[in-house]
Amino acid sequence: MSSQGFQQVQKQSQSLVLAPQLRNSLKILQAPAVELRTSILEELQANPLLEELAIDSISVEEHREEPNANELDQDEELDFNADDFSAIERMSEDMREHYALENTGQSHTPEDEERREHFMNSLTTSASLQQHLIEQAELTDCSDQEREALIYLIGSIDDNGFLTETVSNIALTSRIPYGAVQKASETLRTFDPPGIGTKDTQDCLATQLELSGRGASTAARILRDHFQLLIRRRIPELGRKLGVTTDDIQDAIEEISTLEPSPGKRFSPDSNAVIEPDVTVFKDEYGEWKIVLNNDYIPRLRISSTYKDMLAKGNLSKKEKEFMIERMRSGKFLINSIEQRQQTIERITLEILKFQSNFFDAGVSKLRPLTMNTIAQTAGVHETTVSRAIANKYIRTPHGVFPFKYFFTPGYTAGGGEAVSNKSIKDMISHIIEEENPAKPYSDQGIVNILTEKDIKIARRTVAKYREELGILPTNLRRRYE
Repeated sequence: MSSQGFQQVQKQSQSLVLAPQLRNSLKILQAPAVELRTSILEELQANPLLEELAIDSISVEEHREEPNANELDQDEELDFNADDFSAIERMSEDMREHYALENTGQSHTPEDEERREHFMNSLTTSASLQQHLIEQAELTDCSDQEREALIYLIGSIDDNGFLTETVSNIALTSRIPYGAVQKASETLRTFDPPGIGTKDTQDCLATQLELSGRGASTAARILRDHFQLLIRRRIPELGRKLGVTTDDIQDAIEEISTLEPSPGKRFSPDSNAVIEPDVTVFKDEYGEWKIVLNNDYIPRLRISSTYKDMLAKGNLSKKEKEFMIERMRSGKFLINSIEQRQQTIERITLEILKFQSNFFDAGVSKLRPLTMNTIAQTAGVHETTVSRAIANKYIRTPHGVFPFKYFFTPGYTAGGGEAVSNKSIKDMISHIIEEENPAKPYSDQGIVNILTEKDIKIARRTVAKYREELGILPTNLRRRYE
């Protein structure tokens, strides 16, 4: 029988461990305003020493006086054991009750309450596509087998609203008679939104016209019989095939363009996303640029004077005092982290405003190439701090609302050594195509030639790439016949 030996080995290694406070600070820096409010409200619930100031109340800075040094040792380490937590929890409840009775300043103006109500009413939850369809299936007058088949069919619908399985496969898998599944499939195609439960885009668009009573129209005939010619936009050939004029074909295409090619998309989880700019940049009445941070969703905090008075009286036990010190330290750290977040975002915005001044004056066409490292160096912060500070945040400008990351982009060098952002080039391409003659649209090479005249040298394949990213069709599909 073999024996197994054990041996102690000393090993040295390096690892990065983030302190809880540092992790919370990074979380506060990264969170957009709406999400940050949720985190702050959670801390308000957990920390009885924090209180929220009304909008018109005294500033946070005026309530940041330090407790008496003899009463509190800020460097004191706290060491709680398992037996302490019940006493802490009981004391916390007592403090909350005392605070409520004292009513020391959590007053809210009617404007505050209106803002809160608007905020809460804005948080809605939309039903998923499957829930929307199942609700209709439950109200449908059909047999139990057909309703069961409807559930299977709804489970086989993708995010676009198309049926991903054939009726025969669903009948085989579910062991429901084929006839019941087929009838359920026909019923599903009558559900809202129009075009749901179809097999592909062609079937979806044609079904929408049939449901609207336009099943015999020129548009419906094009979709049913000549879909490939429509994709290639062969307008003269479509006219000859259907025996109608090119104007009739153009009108039919216009009608088709009003249909929804992906009926399930409006039920996407992202359809209820809230975009609230964290910063607004505007010109004042003197023509000077101003930066205003969005503080509407960020509660203003302070350490409660009630608890400071309780500490000053010196009537607390050691455990209660330690708890108060720890909560006060946590509250001050939160307040400082929020202030640091706002200062960092403001400083980064100021540097973006300086570097992209032409954009703020003239728009997207004047956007310059910019890297996070450039802003980090001028703002005096680390590049990762810039990355975290701009994450998921938006800035309101005179030209619209943009994500902060929009201003960080590579680019090209134009004539005279001027740097041009690739977003500016995309904007130029978009304007060139908007102004082209529909009967003689520019080719990708033609666009290259126009940009070359503006001292912007760019490859044809790059123009094609940018055109596709803009969702613009190629030359042959953009051509419209008179």
